[in-house]
Amino acid sequence: MDGFHPLTLIVNFMSVKIRLARRGRKKQAIYDVVVADARAPRDGRFIEKLGTYNPNTNPASINLNNERALTWLLNGAQPTDTVKAMLSYRGVMLKKHLQIGVLKGAISQEQADAKFNAWLAEKDSKIEGKKDKLAAAKEKQRKEALAAEAAKNQARIDALKAKEAEASAAAVVAATPAVEEGTPAVEAPVVEEESAAAPEVEAASAEEPVVEAAEEVEAPVAEETAPAVEAVAEDTDSADAPAADTADAGSADAGAAGE
Repeated sequence: MDGFHPLTLIVNFMSVKIRLARRGRKKQAIYDVVVADARAPRDGRFIEKLGTYNPNTNPASINLNNERALTWLLNGAQPTDTVKAMLSYRGVMLKKHLQIGVLKGAISQEQADAKFNAWLAEKDSKIEGKKDKLAAAKEKQRKEALAAEAAKNQARIDALKAKEAEASAAAVVAATPAVEEGTPAVEAPVVEEESAAAPEVEAASAEEPVVEAAEEVEAPVAEETAPAVEAVAEDTDSADAPAADTADAGSADAGAAGE
């Protein structure tokens, strides 16, 4: 009994799993990486908590106690598929493989540590490169969004200016007939004065023909009167002429009788 590790006893007496226990809220779930009995509920009792996993970030955030996870793996704990991928991502599975080689005498501990450190440095560089790439893509996307928004705002401003220009042009066109129609109304008194003066001139010019007409009328009347006077004179002369003829005849008769 003294030659067995307590964790080995636990693993031998029950099936131990390294799995995820859900935490967080709806649609914002985070998980705890726990060591628990395979018969326990997913979010139920556990033996030990090894770390956390947050899939809501890009890349996902994985915080693990690598040494404790390696210890449980060496003692026979079985990770689930998701946890196994996480342990591979963090290098725990590689370290387990190297440690088994050390235990078998295939390699020394220094060689195993050197290989693991080289892999870890490469992995960290890849992770940092991915983070930089994601940050650059995010910054590019932000700039493109700002440029698109600026272009959209400029297009909206241009459309408003064009609409205002059309409205002002329409107002000018609409105001021009009103001014032309309003002009005679303003000049109406002058036109009336001119028209009033025009009838006076016309009246004056009309009076001259009336005078001329009156003269023309008077002239025929005078001409008619003159013939009438002449006719009366002729009648008087004709009346006097028979009387003179009678007197001459009487004197002639008187002379004849005296003889």
